[in-house]
Amino acid sequence: MSPGARPDPAAPPAADLAVLARGGRINFLGFVLRLAARLPFLFIAGRIYGAEALGRFAYAIMIVEFAAQLATLGLKRGLAEQLAHTDKPHVCVVWDALLVGAMGSVIGMALLFAFPQAMFPNSEIHGLEWLLPVAVIALAWSDVMLSALAYRNDVGATVRARAIVEPWVLSIAALVLAFVSKRDGLILAYALSMLAALAASAIPFLKSYGLPHGWNPQPIALWRMTRRNFPLAAADAVEWGSRRVDILVLGLFFSPAVVGIYYVAQNVASLPSKLKTSFDPILGPVIARNLAAGDRLGVARQVRQVGFWVIGMQMGVALALGIPGEDVLGLMGPAFVAGAAALAFLLAAEVVAAMAAVSEGALIYVARHRNMVISLTMIVLQAGLSVAAILIMRDYELEVMWQATGPAIGLLLALAFAAVAKSWLLHRLLGGPVSGWRWPLVWAAAAAAVVGQLAILLPEWAELLFGIPAILLVFGYLLWTRGFGAEDRELFRMRKADIEQMSLPTPAESPQAPR
Repeated sequence: MSPGARPDPAAPPAADLAVLARGGRINFLGFVLRLAARLPFLFIAGRIYGAEALGRFAYAIMIVEFAAQLATLGLKRGLAEQLAHTDKPHVCVVWDALLVGAMGSVIGMALLFAFPQAMFPNSEIHGLEWLLPVAVIALAWSDVMLSALAYRNDVGATVRARAIVEPWVLSIAALVLAFVSKRDGLILAYALSMLAALAASAIPFLKSYGLPHGWNPQPIALWRMTRRNFPLAAADAVEWGSRRVDILVLGLFFSPAVVGIYYVAQNVASLPSKLKTSFDPILGPVIARNLAAGDRLGVARQVRQVGFWVIGMQMGVALALGIPGEDVLGLMGPAFVAGAAALAFLLAAEVVAAMAAVSEGALIYVARHRNMVISLTMIVLQAGLSVAAILIMRDYELEVMWQATGPAIGLLLALAFAAVAKSWLLHRLLGGPVSGWRWPLVWAAAAAAVVGQLAILLPEWAELLFGIPAILLVFGYLLWTRGFGAEDRELFRMRKADIEQMSLPTPAESPQAPR
């Protein structure tokens, strides 16, 4: 290349693509492991505890997780930017972040200890339930530690903590505690799983970063960090809240049993969303480093590539779970089959949300305030549409479980608005296309839908055992042959290093990002 020549903007950023693909592969394994543990939990919760206890559990942990989300003050995703633009030792920066998270957690825990009715608005409180707010600091610290490790490309720690330790402790504890108290067993199992996840996060964190020798916390600097991350914290809270507003609305209009049925459908539908979060730990640091280097077109390419990967994977899983939805929910108990309609809308919402979520991964660095405004608009729209849908269906005197699909419909429409708004804004700011949509997705989905319609003619056991894999295979084959290019296939090139990352911590010393 001549000295005056410019690099080809269409050239794939090979190094970053390899990092993104490797992180996605490792966390995709985490998704499979999380799926293997989440389904037993839903089976245990549905069959042993029942819909009413599950609804009570769903509302309580919703409040706790909201407090933890606020306590991190946006550092779950904002920490990568802090590390990429500082001359301060990274070990001190991450301990500053833990201190900020601790202060936010103390405030959240104090409020929940003082007003436990916020967690249990429709039931009495007794026994050890009042200890549930302890999970706030465990969840907040675990998120910050895993974000710090992801900056050093150690996404294996996230897989171990979030996909192995947390869900399996939750499932095993729920089963054991069912013999102690069917009223409180789920809630106590959740608290134990959060503490176990914190321990699984802290061990690799301390090995990688260690203790902060010479650390001198500065209140003014901490306040600046908190203030700078406020828009990101608000966006995180809104993104989290968009998956919980439906539960809140349902709790206001319906009984705990209806909430419990919807909660199971929501958990099944949220499984595809874990595919998007597979890229979160590694996409943030890659974007932060490229923005620091001024490569905006490179960021657009990365968002477009990851967007296609996420949409493709989520669409395939959504079809495989949605077409035999009644039989999937029936595994948790006959009462939960009534949530099949809500499951269909929720799965569609997760596919629509993919582009908004990936675009936000870059917007939090280049337009955090405008991203926050779009997110706030989205959640207000979601709440309004959810209530409106319920009231309209009540006017037409539809069945209760059809009315309960109102929040899922509101979520679908609100996420569609956010996907269009955020991808359009990011396109303008980066100067390059960011949409991951490709037409081969339609042909693959159509073929998978035909296979799914044939599968539902089979007996229930055969539909689940053979139908779901058949839907995934047909969708995957057509997308691979008709929609994937050389860069796309990088995601599926499993290497020995990927397996090692699952079990080995990242060395304590790793190259710092360009400043």
